[in-house]
Amino acid sequence: MTTLPFPLAEASDPAMLETGRKLFAGPVDFLKGVVAMDGLPPADRPEVCFAGRSNVGKSSLINALTNRKGLARASNTPGRTQEINYFTLGDHGYLVDLPGYGYANAPLPVVQKWQALLKAYLAGRVSLRRAFVLIDARHGVKAVDEEILSLLDASAVTFQCVLTKADKVKAKDMDKVLTQVRGALAKHPAAYPEIVLTSSETGDGIAVLRAIIAGLA
Repeated sequence: MTTLPFPLAEASDPAMLETGRKLFAGPVDFLKGVVAMDGLPPADRPEVCFAGRSNVGKSSLINALTNRKGLARASNTPGRTQEINYFTLGDHGYLVDLPGYGYANAPLPVVQKWQALLKAYLAGRVSLRRAFVLIDARHGVKAVDEEILSLLDASAVTFQCVLTKADKVKAKDMDKVLTQVRGALAKHPAAYPEIVLTSSETGDGIAVLRAIIAGLA
């Protein structure tokens, strides 16, 4: 049997699933929003970040992971998040919500400023264990995503693709989406060789992602 490149991550280890559940059942709090590199908290614990184009569902995913509806602010206005938002996972690590990229409902100088912050963070944060790049399962990897993937390659930051809004894709169409995504990821040496398929609405894949993060923290 031929093994597919970038298989879907599965919940194969009950112990890690329980570790992930306990981690996210503990205290998770908003720490601060950062607008410049000198505002970052001390790099004294592991952290993972979430990147994705505007309106891909980052805030909804973070809220689903933490089981806290209002922790990350979701908005129907693309580009609302203009800061690097830090959340504490107890004393174990940080969750980091990066500014959306691709389109923003903001003046160009503002967009350029936070895009520069995003690049500086990815290139220089020593405690960053993994970037989770969110891709809308309805659309697959777009040209606008390639810039961030290439930046992660250049920064030697391992990234893992998380497909969001999987509940919006019919089963018969999912194979086509996965083929497109796998082809795009194959071009990037920093890509972690598993894809996480998620839905913030149904909860699919959330426990798997919690376990992955627990293993990194």
